[in-house]
Amino acid sequence: MATARLCVLAVVLSATLGEDFKLKYKPATKPVRLFTEEELKRHDGSVEGHPIYMAVKGVVFDVTRGKEFYGKGAAYNALVGKDSSRAVAKMSLDPADLTSDTTGLTEEQLESLESIFEETYKTKYPIVGYTASRILTEDGSPDKAFKPEDQPRFQIKDEF
Repeated sequence: MATARLCVLAVVLSATLGEDFKLKYKPATKPVRLFTEEELKRHDGSVEGHPIYMAVKGVVFDVTRGKEFYGKGAAYNALVGKDSSRAVAKMSLDPADLTSDTTGLTEEQLESLESIFEETYKTKYPIVGYTASRILTEDGSPDKAFKPEDQPRFQIKDEF
């Protein structure tokens, strides 16, 4: 009987530890917060020593450690200080694409956005917050129609 209990305990522990190693994102080192567009703009890489933030799908990442890509004058600096979901999906730096609006994107572009979001941003950069527009109405009140579980390609368990 004791041997059976030990075997069950070993199976449970290995399954639990196995789940821990499957995590592919960097947990935030500070509590996450909501960012308005104005607050996010302040983190555009223009001030030396100031954190560089970029939002994708309404999730704000601290991309400071990639400042050679996102810092002032760097190749992808246009993407920071805002939600650039459309630009990421289209792999574009066109100013018209530097927006969170994904309306009209092809299925291929949406799949690209999801892949880059999951495999690049969530694995390399800590989540520091969310864009207020993701869950609030324009007047700042909670959007009662917003339900995380109803959002396309939104996996709340991976973000919190």
